[in-house]
Amino acid sequence: MEGALATFAPLILMVVIFYFLLIRPQQKKQKQVRQMQSDLKKGDKVITIGGLHATVHALDENEIVLLANDGSKLTYDRSAVREVVEQS
Repeated sequence: MEGALATFAPLILMVVIFYFLLIRPQQKKQKQVRQMQSDLKKGDKVITIGGLHATVHALDENEIVLLANDGSKLTYDRSAVREVVEQS
């Protein structure tokens, strides 16, 4: 019985280390991104995953309307927002 436990101990240790070094930080980052996207409000300056710098013009449950610097209005999914540059 002790031989089997000693055989699997390194494997179990590797799984635990893998979880704390890779999986857990990624889950925390995803949670922060989801929170940022749900906290968007009109007037926030954002950058999309495509690199568009714009201002939030209108919000819907799953979509946002962005006002670009040239005055054009573009509709995006909320998940397309990478970061908030300046909050209103």
